Parts: sequence; C-alpha cells; structure tokens
Amino acid sequence: MQTVRSGEELAQALSGLRSGTLALVPTMGALHSGHMALIAEAKAQADHVAATIFVNPTQFNDPADLERYPRTEGADLAMLTKAGCDLVWLPPPEQLYPQGFATTVSVRGVSERWEGEHRPGHFDGVATIVAKLLLSVRPDVAMFGEKDWQQLAVIRRMVADLGIGAEIVGVPTVREQDGLALSSRNALLSADERRRAVALPRALEDARDAILRGTPVIQATAEATSTVERAGFSRVDYLALVAGDTLEPLTVPAGGARLIAAAVIGTTRLIDNIPL
Repeated sequence: MQTVRSGEELAQALSGLRSGTLALVPTMGALHSGHMALIAEAKAQADHVAATIFVNPTQFNDPADLERYPRTEGADLAMLTKAGCDLVWLPPPEQLYPQGFATTVSVRGVSERWEGEHRPGHFDGVATIVAKLLLSVRPDVAMFGEKDWQQLAVIRRMVADLGIGAEIVGVPTVREQDGLALSSRNALLSADERRRAVALPRALEDARDAILRGTPVIQATAEATSTVERAGFSRVDYLALVAGDTLEPLTVPAGGARLIAAAVIGTTRLIDNIPL
C-alpha cells in the first residue's frame, strides 16, 4: 500500500492506478469494521482502491469535539494494509485549506433539517471537503456509510448538482452484535454508557415495527423518544420518519422512508437510522 501526504505524491501515485477503475473511501480515521466494509465494497466494484484519512476541521461546530475526536493513524494504516487498500492519502490541514482559502460548498434543502439544525455549518464543511477529495482523486466511484444517512443524501445532491463524475455508493451500516451502529465515537463511551447506548437502535426498531403495524407515526416516534430518554440519554435531538432522498419529515409511511435519530449519552452524541 502506498502512503502519501502531499499533493505531488498523490498525483504520482494516482498515475499508476489509472489502468483500471478507481474507488475512493474517504474517512476521518479511527477506523473500525464499518470502514473495512467500505473498503471491501470498493474492492468489489473497482480495480483499485484509494482511501483518505483527514479529520476535517470545518465540519466541527464545537472546537472541543474536534480536539477529542479519536486519532489512531498507526492502527488505521495497519487495517488498510490488511484490507488490501492500494493507496492512502493523509493530507495535512494546510494542504486542503491553504492560507486565504475562501470557498465553501453549501447544499440547500436536504442539509437544513436535523443535523443541519443541531450542528450549524456542519454540512457546509462536509460538502466542501468531499468535493475537494473527489476532485483531487477523481475516482470512478466513492463509498460512504449509510449510518450517516443525511450526509450521504447531501453528498449525492452535491455531486449531481456540480457534475462531479463519480458514482456515490451507500454501504449498509455495520453493527455490533447487540445492534449498536459502529462509530469512531463509540470509543468515547464509558462501559455503562456503552451498555445503555443500545437503547437507541432498539427504539428505532420498535418504532419501525409499530408503524408497520399501523401505529400513527407521531405516536410511534414519541414512544421511541421516551424509551431512549428512560435508558439514560440526556438529550434526544430528533427521532423522526423522513423521506430517504430529501430528508423531509413524514407523517405517514412512504417508500424509501428512513427512521433517523440523534441523541446524547454522557458527553457523546450518537446518530443512527434504519429503513422503514
């Protein structure tokens, strides 16, 4: 596996991977089995696989959250090597955001609710960095996890609107045996918080089952919210049924709908979603 840090090294490394199709897996490091599922899907869909590791400062609206985000470069590189990744790019912040950088990519509509309301500027940071990574690597296909469902929808809208020539593929969420979605933030949970955190995916499953049985959406999501709060979460930012493509809230079931949620336990904010 080639490991590069500068733009010049990246261009040289990419020249050797243009003989076939190229897949990109953007990450912020602190890799786990969910990221390896992205690499596996990338290997299934393309001849070569490139990954990026970059903790993007512009998508953190809380400097303390940026500071405490896990950074495990050595372990990350070992996992990518074992998974058969061909290239990993680890750019320093000043390379992607040089002095005088003044451009922001903003995706209206799909970014404005849910995470957009609770993390102002977050999706501007996401869209900007993903655009830069896609334009720098120029992959044929790029993989993103479905756990960040709204992020996936924002990226798809941005790529379509800007005509960036990469197919965006969503890869199903990988979960622990008890159902908790794999996340780099799970490492920040105490043992007791980790035990109680499983209430979030279980509440989503209960809400889905209730809605499919005919329970009104408002009632099912309200009951699920109460379940999460009783489990020890200090705050539920949202738990709602939404259209899968636009993230608009739904009061009745519809094709492609997702149940989405975000809640805080201890000092850690977890997000999750499941298809209806």
